[in-house]
Amino acid sequence: MGLTSKLDKLKILSSHNDLSSSISKSTVQLDDSGDTDDIDELDNEGQSILMGIIAQLRPGCDLSKITLPTFILEKKSMLERITNFFQIPSILLLANETDDALERFILMLKWYLASFHIAPKAVKKPLNPVLGEVFACYWDDLPNNNSAYYVSEQVSHHPPKSSYFYLVPELKIRVDGILIPKSKFLGNSSAAIMEGWGHVTLGERNNETYIMNQPNIYCRGILFGKLKTELGDHMYLKCAETGFEADIDFKTKGFISGTYDAIEGVVKNSKTSEVLYNISGKWNEIIDIKNVKTGEKQVLFDTSQATLVKPKVKPINEQWEYESRRLWKPTLEGLSKRNHELATEEKFKVENEQRDQAKKRAELGVEFHPRLFRPAKDLEENIKDLEYVIYKDINLKRDSEELTNSVLEIFPIVPGQRLHDNFDVPGFKKAKETD
Repeated sequence: MGLTSKLDKLKILSSHNDLSSSISKSTVQLDDSGDTDDIDELDNEGQSILMGIIAQLRPGCDLSKITLPTFILEKKSMLERITNFFQIPSILLLANETDDALERFILMLKWYLASFHIAPKAVKKPLNPVLGEVFACYWDDLPNNNSAYYVSEQVSHHPPKSSYFYLVPELKIRVDGILIPKSKFLGNSSAAIMEGWGHVTLGERNNETYIMNQPNIYCRGILFGKLKTELGDHMYLKCAETGFEADIDFKTKGFISGTYDAIEGVVKNSKTSEVLYNISGKWNEIIDIKNVKTGEKQVLFDTSQATLVKPKVKPINEQWEYESRRLWKPTLEGLSKRNHELATEEKFKVENEQRDQAKKRAELGVEFHPRLFRPAKDLEENIKDLEYVIYKDINLKRDSEELTNSVLEIFPIVPGQRLHDNFDVPGFKKAKETD
């Protein structure tokens, strides 16, 4: 079937029922040995459904209001997907204990680059969090008996903004960040422009802070050809206190030449503009580092040797109704069984409820305010790029027990905790109460 006839055929699939029916035709059961996140389910009919949806779009338009078929969805929310950055903690902890500033910077770069290969083998995208959705998790099995806590909230829906906070109390490592993905249709590709920044603060290093962004994500072959996900464009890592910075170019394959997944970059001293190291390789295979002065080249990170430490969450029956895994549980169950009709129906239920809530707020003239994060104040110059920060005053000068208690007061993260009485109070108001 030619491209034109496929598009013409599927323009009639405009209703939810027609879409669900068409998706369910190709539904099959998952073999027990596999993971649906690693299965690329865009067969000819499935890909045609996607083509039918984007046939109405024009290059450069915003995809944020388009509902994509569930068979390309990963079984987790974007709020949970962010935790990929914290699943190789040994490198971060090693950086924290390294005295030499340059070696510490290289380890921070290694830790950050190491996380990008953690993704489904198939072309999948995480679920778009709904406004006010929360994901919280913890690690109680980090090296040397350390623990870590993570909490995130969808602080905006149009445009989508995900704020997150991570803390290792014993080592006084803190991470604040915001992710703002902006989707665009580019013809045979779609792009997720990953705006937003992360700040990693090492309290034991006099609050030395590392600021970083993310490369953009491109999905190729959505109209014709083989589906492929690429990372592209520049990623930066900077530390103002030491003056070291890295510029890593995630290269996309050219139409005729080039290769997939390649990266090239430099580490330099911004105070002197001296290039110290060259970075090369593939972000999902082996990443090399070369000393510019000596010419010595070494493996910075080999993804095949990565050991992941997965986050832990409270049991579903202890979770708040808008925590990611509880909120999306029926949808995720449909995806796990590759029952896309069920997954689509359950996903629509969540989205329709959100539309109803937005309508009620509009009728009442009520604005949404995040519960766990507050807007960055005008005078907070060093964090203005985060837009939102956790409402709680987390002072890294405090001892580990105080820090642990502080983060657990933000939201119930570990089993047995319950929502606090002031949970529904907006984050900015709670911050004022503790000033």
